[in-house]
Amino acid sequence: MSNLIRRYPNLLAMIVVGLILALFPLTAPNNYILTILILVGQFTMVTVGLSLLMGYAGQISLGQATFFGIGAYTAAILSTRFELSPWLSLIAGVLLAAGIAYLIGMLIFRLHGHYLAMATLGMNVILFLILTQEVAWTGGPSGFRGIPGFSLGSFVLSSDVHYYYLIWFFTLVVIGLSLNIVNSRVGRAMRALHTSEVAAEAVGINTNLFKIKVFALSAAFGGLAGGLHVAYLGFISPGSVSITVSIELVVMAVVGGLASVWGALFGVAVVLAIEQYLGTAIQSVIPNASGEYEVIAFGLILMLIMIFMPQGLFAGLVTAVRQRLAARHRMQRSEA
Repeated sequence: MSNLIRRYPNLLAMIVVGLILALFPLTAPNNYILTILILVGQFTMVTVGLSLLMGYAGQISLGQATFFGIGAYTAAILSTRFELSPWLSLIAGVLLAAGIAYLIGMLIFRLHGHYLAMATLGMNVILFLILTQEVAWTGGPSGFRGIPGFSLGSFVLSSDVHYYYLIWFFTLVVIGLSLNIVNSRVGRAMRALHTSEVAAEAVGINTNLFKIKVFALSAAFGGLAGGLHVAYLGFISPGSVSITVSIELVVMAVVGGLASVWGALFGVAVVLAIEQYLGTAIQSVIPNASGEYEVIAFGLILMLIMIFMPQGLFAGLVTAVRQRLAARHRMQRSEA
């Protein structure tokens, strides 16, 4: 069994996580928990793309919510204004997000470091302004309503449980695809690019093309999450694609561990859990506390995570477990 775990850790992890997710709705106490898990699935898709881009390829992006918004608004406009099938609208949003990222990447990847970060931030600002100003197409600041959901033949996906299974199906597909990428020749090329662009080019890697492709792939994941998001809620507003959301996605990726696909899922779950329950915990300790206390507490928690587990919570916990198991194994051998 231990040999099987060592040889196929990701496959076994996928099976275990898939089984837990499949059985969870049977034991979920209420729909609120399902709603939170749906959000975890959506944000995980975006954060996995961000981990590939930043953690493996070493390229900074502070505008990942841009592609979430492109996928969401494309699906919304096509399925309502043009009465296109929600499934085709979803596919169109994914392709448009990836295509725009590819074109933008051809320009911005001439930049490096802080300049690249500012360029991606500017990209987010531009989209936010377009969404708030083009009221006739996007609904403006008030948002876009009446977006149709999905159906499979005559079966209409109408409940939280239906969308829970749909969104987590796509989330596990994204995770599985990303795990295959990082463990392939492409993944090794990405890590080489992260370590040194000069060395990567010296061994024949087209670094600029790799950056653009990873950027487009991360955008496709964001567009997929956005399209699923609007079909589930039936609503989207510019606030869902603001700079604040982009920064939050980076925080999720960093907390989980940038260079970890599974860490993306872990980081999203931890950050959302903190956001959901921190306010209640503070109110129980400090009655009538303002929102500033919540922001300060959240910042302190993130600081502690970065100080004591700079590689991310997931990688830190895995390392701690391995060290504990190794110590126990050494102790058993010494006693024998």
